[in-house]
Amino acid sequence: MKYKLGVDIGGTFTDFFLVSNDGEAVMHKTLSTPEDSSIGFITGIKELAEKLSIDEDKFIQSIETIVHGTTVATNTLLTLKGAKTALITTKGMRDALEMRRGIREEQYNNHYQNVTPLVPRYLRLTIDERIDADGNVETPVNESELEDIIEKLKSERVESVAVCLMNSYLNDTHEKQVTEYFRSQLTDVYITASCEVLPSIRFYERVSTTVVNAYIGVVVDKYIASLLEKLDAHHFNGGFSIMQSNGGVVSPEVVRKIPAVTVLSGPAAAPIAGAFYADLLGFDNCITMDMGGTSFDTSMVVNGQCVTSTDGDINRYRIALPSLDIITIGAGGGSIGWVDNGGLLQMGPQSAGSLPGPVCYDREGEEPACTDADLLLGYLDADFFAGGKYQLNKNKASKELEKKLTIPLDLSIIETAAGMYRVINMNMAQGVRQVSVERGYDPREFLMIVAGGAGPIHAGEICRELEIPMFVVPNVASIFCATGMLLGDLKHDYVRSYITRFSHIDKTFFLNLYDEMKQESLDTLAQEGISDNQTEFLPTLDLRYVGQYHEVPLQVDMDDIFSFNLDKIKKEFHREHNRQFGYSLEEEGTELEIINVRLRAIGVTEKPNSFAKMDESDPVKNPDFALKSKREAYVPELDELKEIHVYDGDKLTGKCTIEGPAIIEQINTTIFLGETYDCDTGIGGSFIVYNREKYPDGFDIAMQN
Repeated sequence: MKYKLGVDIGGTFTDFFLVSNDGEAVMHKTLSTPEDSSIGFITGIKELAEKLSIDEDKFIQSIETIVHGTTVATNTLLTLKGAKTALITTKGMRDALEMRRGIREEQYNNHYQNVTPLVPRYLRLTIDERIDADGNVETPVNESELEDIIEKLKSERVESVAVCLMNSYLNDTHEKQVTEYFRSQLTDVYITASCEVLPSIRFYERVSTTVVNAYIGVVVDKYIASLLEKLDAHHFNGGFSIMQSNGGVVSPEVVRKIPAVTVLSGPAAAPIAGAFYADLLGFDNCITMDMGGTSFDTSMVVNGQCVTSTDGDINRYRIALPSLDIITIGAGGGSIGWVDNGGLLQMGPQSAGSLPGPVCYDREGEEPACTDADLLLGYLDADFFAGGKYQLNKNKASKELEKKLTIPLDLSIIETAAGMYRVINMNMAQGVRQVSVERGYDPREFLMIVAGGAGPIHAGEICRELEIPMFVVPNVASIFCATGMLLGDLKHDYVRSYITRFSHIDKTFFLNLYDEMKQESLDTLAQEGISDNQTEFLPTLDLRYVGQYHEVPLQVDMDDIFSFNLDKIKKEFHREHNRQFGYSLEEEGTELEIINVRLRAIGVTEKPNSFAKMDESDPVKNPDFALKSKREAYVPELDELKEIHVYDGDKLTGKCTIEGPAIIEQINTTIFLGETYDCDTGIGGSFIVYNREKYPDGFDIAMQN
């Protein structure tokens, strides 16, 4: 038997999705080990071997492919525990990292403080060189100057160096010269150059991304080396890939060189899985929401493509590499409830994490969290958490909630827990608005794909707030990102800056840029075992009206690029600009300007065959065969506790319809159906939940609409 394994390391749990070559799928979760994520990684694999009754070394050797989503880069930035980093830049540009774009994030906040640069000023070192605005050498590099810098770096015991010179995106000869010299002299120092990471216009974006790459590089490199060493010790000889922020997978060698591509490594798998499940249901557009133990992630899929951005920030540090447009907020099962100075109940962003965890985990946690509220409201069974693997302490949760929140708020315990439930739901609904409404999309027109162990408990109220009539809980909801790992393709992004008006485009030069990127991508994918007939190309142009400050990324057809169909591209730009901003300047005849040309190369990989479509010939069953019990749970529409049915979700196969209010329990997740929701079982044991008031005739009508 051979296997493929997806592994997603989260703040609370590490998730595993194992698929055999005959289609059998196994889901597994183990507690994360923040002190060293590779420990939880290997522990989970050993537990999987035990679950399958296979010798662990033999099991590991039978795994053909591992795809891994890692939070190491993200956590390094969030905790500011990266390498001691120096920046080498052009004379006069030393403070660009601190000055940024010259715009305050909060313009009307008198107490606003700038983010502390990752490189302190004394380690921002300059050299007297210059490439002019046309890419010509104005002042050559003086190597004697570099020797002095080398001594400075050695005396300061610098661990990592970022090299970012002015206008290197036009001519990178100086930057390569400096980088190669440093690498020859500082063999134990991690060195990265902007021409290797982000060879595009806009100095602040380029220098910030390069510095982030250098800052996290040492930590990520050590983690990958440690993980590969542990796998080697168990004689793993299969393929190992890592999820990138752009939703594609890549080899460890690429990540060790450009670790910044993994800053959203884990969450990026959710929209990949969301697009897959939406397609199975016949939808091109969906919103994914993933509520884990620490955070809530939401993203969009439009026309079957995950929405991508090159304008991202992690912990206020700019990273301009292409990444999926994901909004992450501190709203998870471990989000702590607290009362602010105005006496108002708040939820998060601080989290109890996995240790000590929510109070009900009974691991010395003292701060009531979202999971405690869900338990007290009856959504969770204290004896069946994680299928009974963990016993929850309801009494302790009640006592701490009363002490910390109920008494200060002058409410009952149930009123307080219901308040926590409503507040965190509103926080998550606002996160969905950020990724949809603020991007020019109406969430009511999208299917909601719900994931995470806690997500399906809260999804109904989030959808009610956003007026989304239907959501889907996949059968792999609790390990959604781990599933997405196995659904991702190899992806590489390339960019070249070409600043010119449409009327001045040099056709030969323009097409040569795409030829150059295409050939580079084919060479890279060939090294990863991808043939030309497995490769797809998605070109993008960063365009704007002449005189504008910001550009709009426009995905275009490869045929339109090589046929040089500028008229069609212009029409598509006007349409996209109007969608995003509510107007276009097409009638005025305003000219367009190119800033960057981009190419995404996709190496299509083989997908697991464990996902099956619903058999339409199956008869509809009465769900009573899966009825477990009844228990009191809070029904938001009624604002009261009510005794409702509890169903065993793992028994609900085939076609069944469950009327709300009800609870559907699975080993790794729980679905709460409110008073106005019904649920139909669907694809491979997934659940389609729809608002009965909008679709009184059931699921089939909901699908048609």
